[in-house]
Amino acid sequence: MHPDTNLVVQLQNIDQKIAALEKEVAALPKHIAAIEKTLESHMRRLDADKAAQSANQKDRKKLEGDIQMHEQKISKLKDQMLSVKTNEQYRAFQNEIDFIQKEIRKAEDRILELMAESELLEGNVKTAEASLKDEKKLVEDEKARAREKTAADQSELDQLRAQREEAAGKLPPAALTTYERIRKKWHGSVVGEAIGGRCSACQIVIRPQYMQELKRGDQMMLCESCGRILIYNPPVNVEDGTRLAM
Repeated sequence: MHPDTNLVVQLQNIDQKIAALEKEVAALPKHIAAIEKTLESHMRRLDADKAAQSANQKDRKKLEGDIQMHEQKISKLKDQMLSVKTNEQYRAFQNEIDFIQKEIRKAEDRILELMAESELLEGNVKTAEASLKDEKKLVEDEKARAREKTAADQSELDQLRAQREEAAGKLPPAALTTYERIRKKWHGSVVGEAIGGRCSACQIVIRPQYMQELKRGDQMMLCESCGRILIYNPPVNVEDGTRLAM
C-alpha cells in the first residue's frame, strides 16, 4: 500500500471516531431535555390534581355553608308558621320549606359525590408525589452521568483532534486536499477497499489493468466510479499469517 494511502486510512479512522463522539456529545443534552420534559409534564399533572383537590374542598365547604343557611331559613319559617291564621298561609310556608329541603338534599348528594372524587384525587396526589420523588432522583442521577460522559468524551475528542492534526500534517497538501474533498462529498466515507475486483464502497467492478496498478502500490489511486481512495490488502495465508503475493 502506498504510504499516503496508509495515512489516509489512519486519518479516516480518526475522523470516524471524532464524528461518533461529536454525535454522542450533541445527543446528551437532547436526552437530558427529553427526560426533564417528561418530569415537567408529570409535575404539571400533579399541580392539576392538587388544584382540583383544592377546588373540591372549596365546593364542599360552600355546599356545607349553603345547607347551614337553608336550615336556618327553615327554622325561621317554622317559627313564622306558628302565627299563621289561614290554611292557605300555612300551605305556602310548607311549600317553601319543602323546596328548601329539596335544595338541602341536592347539596348533600353533591357533597357525597365530591367526597368520592376527593378520595380519588387524594390517592392520585399521594401516588404522584411518591413517583415524582423517585423520578427527580433518577433525573438528577442521569444528568450527573451525562455530565461525566460529556467530560470524558470531550477529553477523548481533544486527544483525537491532536492525533488528526498530526496525521493530516504528514500527508502531502495535494493528498490532504483530495481527502477532504472526498470526505465532504461522501460524508466521511473516504476509502474503498478493492475486494474481489470491486470497490467495496460502490460495488463497481475495477478494470483489470487499473487493479494491477493498484496492487503495485506506486501511487495513491481513486476509484474510477465513485472517486474514493482505493486500498488493496493482499490475501492472508491462514497457516502462517503472511500476505500472499498476487
